[in-house]
Amino acid sequence: MLAKLKYLFIKKIYADHNDAKPVRAILRELLLNLSLDAKGLNVGAGQTKLDPRIMNMEIEPGEGIDIVGSVEDIPCDSNFFDLVITQEVLEHVRSPHLAVKEIHRVLKPNGIAYIQLPFIIGYHPCPKDYWRFTHEGLIELVESANFEVMKIAVTVGPAVGFYRISVEFFAIVMAAIYSKLYKPAKLLFSIIFFPVKWLDPLLKRSDEMNRIAGGYFIVCRKNSRS
Repeated sequence: MLAKLKYLFIKKIYADHNDAKPVRAILRELLLNLSLDAKGLNVGAGQTKLDPRIMNMEIEPGEGIDIVGSVEDIPCDSNFFDLVITQEVLEHVRSPHLAVKEIHRVLKPNGIAYIQLPFIIGYHPCPKDYWRFTHEGLIELVESANFEVMKIAVTVGPAVGFYRISVEFFAIVMAAIYSKLYKPAKLLFSIIFFPVKWLDPLLKRSDEMNRIAGGYFIVCRKNSRS
């Protein structure tokens, strides 16, 4: 029960990148454009089931997991999937460039990759945490694997970026007083500062929003000649 509540709190309040309106909209569009007999892969799916046509992959076996393996060495044939989705995963792998090349390999020609990554967000090992990506870095990441960029956009903007760092800052202040206060303080400040997120629609209009945007998604296509 406690684990379920923790999962819901993180997913719906603190780390709700995957539930952001732009993310829901683009995933809905990608799934609607997927043929009925298509095959898809959700890398690092966790407990999420996006669609019956989408197989779930994780590094450990578990309920609802179809494939066990690493995104740096996907245990699937080349040119197999029509769509590959990965949300907030590649910051946790040693070589995101290798991971994107693997995604490219398992996609069919003209297949689509949806890659979502954080920019302004605190350290969160799962089990490790290596990287952060600007919008320019994300474009470079996929183009280095010979993907064609179709769309890049903000998942959550400056307000969420500020919110996440503010929560961490004040939780660390409390932990400096007494180390066991970190988690309860983080919970408390996550709730107190939550209204800051409501400023995101306004701040996303700014030409300077990329300076502290919370994160981005990119949609890219495997060239038919690849």
